Amino acid sequence: MTNTITDASELAADGFGDERVSVPRRRDRLPTVTIISLLFLFVIVLLAAAAPAIAPHDVATQSLLSRLRLPIFTGGASDYLLGTDHLGRDVLSRLLFATRTTLLIAGAGVLIGVIAGTSSGLVAGTAGGWTDQCIAAVVDAQAAVPTTLIALTAVALVGTHPLALVLIVGFSDYYKYARVVRGEVHALQGRSFIEAGRCSGASPWRIAIRHILPNTFSPIIVLASLSFAEMVVLESSLSFLGVGVQPPNVSLGSLLGEARNYLISSPWLAIMPCVVIVMITVAASIIGDWLRDVLDPRSRT
Repeated sequence: MTNTITDASELAADGFGDERVSVPRRRDRLPTVTIISLLFLFVIVLLAAAAPAIAPHDVATQSLLSRLRLPIFTGGASDYLLGTDHLGRDVLSRLLFATRTTLLIAGAGVLIGVIAGTSSGLVAGTAGGWTDQCIAAVVDAQAAVPTTLIALTAVALVGTHPLALVLIVGFSDYYKYARVVRGEVHALQGRSFIEAGRCSGASPWRIAIRHILPNTFSPIIVLASLSFAEMVVLESSLSFLGVGVQPPNVSLGSLLGEARNYLISSPWLAIMPCVVIVMITVAASIIGDWLRDVLDPRSRT
């Protein structure tokens, strides 16, 4: 009479399980590739942030007598670990500052895109009517044009100032967040907690900010992590074409642009920034995929 079943699975098997008894699901371990990606991005961000302190040489110092020195791993001198470029500037120092510039522009661009896209999507979904139709038309029109073409046109109109470049990178991608948030607003309009808010006398904008907006955080976080890789590639593309970061500033794309004339004689000048770009984008994409799996409620059992 006093027998106690301690295993929840036995309760379910014997017919004693109900809604009050839940079998705890073992938490999935963090994938190894995700751990490696997180560690890599952490190290990259740390090195980029500490670039002024750890850079072995001044990025602008030129020495024509030391031009095109080999990296140390190919038999070069220890004074320049990653060699020198065509003007005798230290490649390692320039690579650190270039990574810092690219990460800052991409991160700021993602932040601007999140703010602009979330705001416009929330306004469109909440206001409805002609406001919704106008914002949706603008978003659809921008989505139909390649992002790089939009960025090139904007650069031609407003110039290549760093602040202008950040705004261009940010607003070139905001339509994705606007679409997601607008869709979430429309999907949540008929939910019971929204109806309860209306019955209690809350205004539509209060409901949108207090109840609908928090429910859009998960898809926004996932989309931002995936868009970060795209922003890195976009900034690198603009700088490679010569319409992005301008001297004396340096970015990963501008390093590639300077190295294209020396691909045969000094290929390491292009290989190293290219490797950094690829590794950053791959790591960011892997983390974005992991966040999508974790935050998507449909993947939970």
